[in-house]
Order: sequence, then structure tokens, then C-alpha cells
Amino acid sequence: MMNEIEIGRGKRGRRAYSFDDVAIVPSRRTRDPEDVSVDWQIDAYHVELPVMAAPMDSVMSPATAVAMGRLGGIGVLDLEGLWTRYEDPEPLLAEIAALDAGSATRRMQEIYAADIDPDLVTRRLGEIRDAGVTVAGALTPQRTQQLWKTVVDAGVDLFVIRGTTVSAEHVSGRAEPLNLKRFIYELDVPVVVGGCATYTAALHLMRTGAAGVLVGFGGGAAHTTRIVTGIHAPMASAVADVAAARRDYMDESGGRYVHVIADGGVGRSGDLVKAVACGADAVMLGAALARATEAPGRGWHWGSEAHHPQLPRGERVRVGTVAPLEEILLGPGRIADGTTNLVGALRRAMATTGYSDLKEFQRVEVVVSPYQPA
Repeated sequence: MMNEIEIGRGKRGRRAYSFDDVAIVPSRRTRDPEDVSVDWQIDAYHVELPVMAAPMDSVMSPATAVAMGRLGGIGVLDLEGLWTRYEDPEPLLAEIAALDAGSATRRMQEIYAADIDPDLVTRRLGEIRDAGVTVAGALTPQRTQQLWKTVVDAGVDLFVIRGTTVSAEHVSGRAEPLNLKRFIYELDVPVVVGGCATYTAALHLMRTGAAGVLVGFGGGAAHTTRIVTGIHAPMASAVADVAAARRDYMDESGGRYVHVIADGGVGRSGDLVKAVACGADAVMLGAALARATEAPGRGWHWGSEAHHPQLPRGERVRVGTVAPLEEILLGPGRIADGTTNLVGALRRAMATTGYSDLKEFQRVEVVVSPYQPA
């Protein structure tokens, strides 16, 4: 039974943990970091690094998606972002980076009010495909019915349906909602869908036939979801809950494995390590990669929530620039704050605790040990 805390006489709540609240524990065995494998495979695609780049304009352009693929990860392009609304978004990206805090939200709402051009969707995905790397693009559930055929015809390898929260059962009195189960069944490409943050929601998403589920809700560096709506899911508990849903779904489905991808709250290398330790197969990184010298955000980071036309639930945040993308992912690290050589840190943690691959490392011992910064 889960331990619940009495909030008041009429309400109880389950204690949940963030990545900062937990730590991994060394075991009796250690390994050489060079003997550790961080590969994973989703559907037919073998991936060298357990990292997907978040579909956010501050993180991914067609060029950085190609660079991400060549380094061994998967870059996911936001197909509702500036690259599919404007022929040349570079001046607008520079303008967003230069905005003062007081006018940033309003001006971003104006910039993102431009229509999405299906021809640009095709061209941007074609640029990535022509480079010979895995092609991944993301749409929100609201736009998927409108643009999915354009995306599939453009030759996407992985289709990502990403929202602040995505459910298998969306109820609407105004419009026919996206039927995920029917949509995924009829699609010829693997689909990654999310976010979700609970066992039940994840289990329902897995039953739609998704190849992977994104775990997270309002926990990213650029989100203000907790402040605006009061909704938040601490990531260590969320990942562990969804990993339990994966285990039970494997039993239910006769062995079908759905990948769990932590999306949010993974800002530094230690968060990546703990995400895998809690049960993730991979992570989706936003702010961590927005710090790259090549990142389109020029040291700033924002998501689609920052320019929502009715209820902004995010903001443009300064993350700075620390190193080239390759150093952020693969090192060498030149600062000791967990912002560079993320995969090297994962290898070191796996080696220190004696595990040789990611699925083994998901069984590592974890303790509750809240981090107290100096």
C-alpha cells in the first residue's frame, strides 16, 4: 500500500518524489565505463544514445536535429514552431532572444500567430531526411488530425504526439477528439506520445499501440504550469509509476515492450542518471541542450506553453551557453556542474554501480535522500 499523508480531515495525498529527492547507491561490483552500453532501440531504430532532443524552437532547428542524429541521439523538430511558419525564422529567433521580460510573452504570441505552412513541414523534414539521420517530428494532439498526412508523406521515421498532458480518452463537446488507438493502428510509423504522469494514464496510452510514452507534466525549466494551474508531477515518482505500467502492460499484452521516456526535469547529468534508475529507457532534453552554442535560442529557452494565445503556462528563461552540442552530450566536460558530458556521467554512474546496460541499470538501488544545496 502507498503511504498517504493527511493534508486535512477531508483530503489525503500520496508523497511523491522529484529527482532531487532520490539518489542511487553503489553496489558490490564496479565496471570499466568503456564496457558499459547506453544503446537502446525503439521499434526498428537502433539509437546509440538514450537521448531525444525536445521539439522546442530554442533547442531544435533542422540543422541541430541533423547534428543530434549524427552524434547518436534523436532530434525531434517542432512541426508547429517557427521553422514551419516562416521561410527564414532566424531574425525572429534573434528578436525573441533580445526581448525584454515585460514584452516577451505578448510579442511571442504575435510571432507564433502566423499560420503553419504544410509545404514548410515537408521541406524541413526533407532537410533532415537528406542528411541520413532518423527523422522525428512532433505535433500536438490538436494539430495531428490536420497535419498527420503531410508529416507521414514527408518520410518521418518517428511520429511524436506531444502535449503538456495527453490522454487516451479526451472528451470534448466542441470537436471530435483524436482517437489515438485508431490513429496509431492505421499509421505505418511508430508513434511516441505524451506527456503523462500516472500509472493509469500511461497504461491507457500503452494500450493505444504507442511505441513509447513521454513522462512528465509541467516540470520543465521553462514551465510555469504548477504556478498557473496548480498541476505538477514530481518526476522520480512519475517515471517509476509509468515504468510499473510498462511492466504490467507487458504481462497483459504477452510481452509487448513500450519505451518510457522521461520528458521534463532532466536539466543536468545527475537527473539523466536518476531518470534511468527510476525506469526510463531514454530522456527527452530541453534546457540541457538549449545551453549548446549551436542552439537556436541563443542562450534562451522556451516552449509552446510560453506563447499559448489564451493561457500561457511557460516563460522564456535564460539558461546561458556552456559548450558545443557534442561536449554537452559526450564531453569532455570542462565544468563540474552537470551541464556537460551528460552521457559520460551516465556511463560513469552505471560503471560505479556495476551495471552493463540500461535495462540492468533500471534495477539499481535507490534511496530517498533530498538534495540540500550549499
